[in-house]
Amino acid sequence: MTSSTSPSPYGELRATLATLTTEAFRPELAEIDRRSTEDIARVMNGEDQTVPAAVAAQLPRIAAAIDATAERMARGGRLIYAGAGTAGRMGILDASECPPTFNTDPSEVVGLIAGGPGAMVKSVEGAEDSGELAASDLDELKVDVNDTVVGISASGRTPYAVGAVEHARSLGALTIGLSCNADSALAAAAEHGLEIVVGPELLTGSTRLKAGTAQKLVLNMISTIAMIRLGKTYGNLMVDVRASNEKLRARSRHIVALATGAPDEEIESALAATDGEVKNAILTILGSVDGPTAADLLKDSHGHLRAALQASHGSNEQGPTHT
Repeated sequence: MTSSTSPSPYGELRATLATLTTEAFRPELAEIDRRSTEDIARVMNGEDQTVPAAVAAQLPRIAAAIDATAERMARGGRLIYAGAGTAGRMGILDASECPPTFNTDPSEVVGLIAGGPGAMVKSVEGAEDSGELAASDLDELKVDVNDTVVGISASGRTPYAVGAVEHARSLGALTIGLSCNADSALAAAAEHGLEIVVGPELLTGSTRLKAGTAQKLVLNMISTIAMIRLGKTYGNLMVDVRASNEKLRARSRHIVALATGAPDEEIESALAATDGEVKNAILTILGSVDGPTAADLLKDSHGHLRAALQASHGSNEQGPTHT
């Protein structure tokens, strides 16, 4: 009697994963569980220190992607992140921080995760394997030529992220593929491929570690620098901050003080005249205009405070004044 064996149903995928740097096994760490806690922490810390250098190697490509994103957002387009698992959560985290930081509408920067909002806290089986699901999610948002879609995947092969980029590109949207492996399908599918190669993880395949850190750093750059280009800051001050709690109301006053050097009484008066809008309050002080005029000037300058100050012919037009 002869025995026969059937190939593993996951053989092809296992072979693919075996070629990925992010999935590589590190034999020198095979007994890391026998080390002291402090020693493991030192190893992790050393690993994390390699991530900024990997990001730095891609800065020209990152900058080009950001400039293209800001150009489309200036035309009214949205920034849309799409990913599965950790990558999807990173996108949603970055998107959720934009309204309080830059006073954006929640629809301007959007995070999509394979499996929907519930996948933020609980894995949705099979969702990441569907490029069709990504296309459906984007169609629900009515993606168009002014939008930017960023597919995020540590491996660079996740069907949901690749499918999102491919579908968005077919609709004429700007596409960015952010991965942590070289020669990835995701980068190849996107107009702007960003491959942040951080090397094998401390725990084999646990891409929430260095790969997740790399994704966080790049997404910080994309959203923050795009917002700077859109006039959401004045120098390095968050002049579009949304003062939705006591801490942010205090921060608003601090920002106006740094920008203008005005005394507290003048700051309170300016904020009262502009319904608490920091950028408008700064313009009333430095441009010597009233609240309604400040609003009109900012509208005409598409929200860019420096341009509005120049238009106001205020003699105090300058960078932030640190007092």
